[in-house]
Amino acid sequence: MTYDFDTTQRLLPYGPLADEVRAVLEDKHSGIATAPQRLSMPLSGGGLLLTMPAADRDIAITKLVTVHPQNAARGLSVIHAEVIVMRASTGERLMMLDGRAVTARRTAAVSLVAAKLLATDVAKHGPLLIVGAGAQGQAHLEAFTEWLPGSEVLIYSRTFAHAQALAQHGQSQGVRAQAVPDINAVVPKCGLIMTGTTSVTPVFEDQVRAGTLVIAVGAYSHAMCELPGALVRRSRVVVDTLEGAQHEAGDLSQAGVDWARVEALEAVSDDAPATTRANMRPGTTVFKSVGHALWDLAAARLAVKLSS
Repeated sequence: MTYDFDTTQRLLPYGPLADEVRAVLEDKHSGIATAPQRLSMPLSGGGLLLTMPAADRDIAITKLVTVHPQNAARGLSVIHAEVIVMRASTGERLMMLDGRAVTARRTAAVSLVAAKLLATDVAKHGPLLIVGAGAQGQAHLEAFTEWLPGSEVLIYSRTFAHAQALAQHGQSQGVRAQAVPDINAVVPKCGLIMTGTTSVTPVFEDQVRAGTLVIAVGAYSHAMCELPGALVRRSRVVVDTLEGAQHEAGDLSQAGVDWARVEALEAVSDDAPATTRANMRPGTTVFKSVGHALWDLAAARLAVKLSS
């Protein structure tokens, strides 16, 4: 069965998907769910092919992604992706999910898991700032306002019209959303900041207040960097996976982060609140996500459950 973008989205509601991500984290820790580092292969014309397999005891998946930046000038999609889901015991194909929908939803769900573990009262009650008005901006707006209903949402994009369009989408869903023309004017008052851009330079100045949680999901190579280096160096740093972040997180490598103090999300637990509070109270927290096939596996597991 092949599911299009809209159907794939309906099979991946944010709350249950975040729960599935938590379950996969536990399965990763116990060795039940596994995934190698993704394979990246250059294509002609400046394109890139990414292959991302993962499996647990019941299903196996392979996510295929092609990235062609030059397509933007051609009026074509820059990214094309599919997630093929198989029965692990027989190899039978169960379904094919739209990869763009999976990526947007599972990334926001991973961020949601991190926020529930890391967010202080400042983060939960201060305005939410979304930087970047693309697919990740929309998914995070939907996921976080579902978690924190009534939140004020500020949206910034280099193209103001894009920020306005996302704000209007939020308003149509009953969200108190507005586009802002000057990001540095609002950063100091925001308790939760999400960045979802491919910028190669920091997208705001380091005026982030104590207690703020910054979630960075856009930059996925050492050449990209959304966050000020000073912010990274003074913050508690948590990543979706250590191996992925060390291989791809330009925000951290360009800041010269001390990897010995970087924590993996799977090691951050509700069972250790004292340690968590001690780390969170003094200052800011950065959660950096570069993506991993295990999060696609979580999405596939939920889709299989809800489609049966």
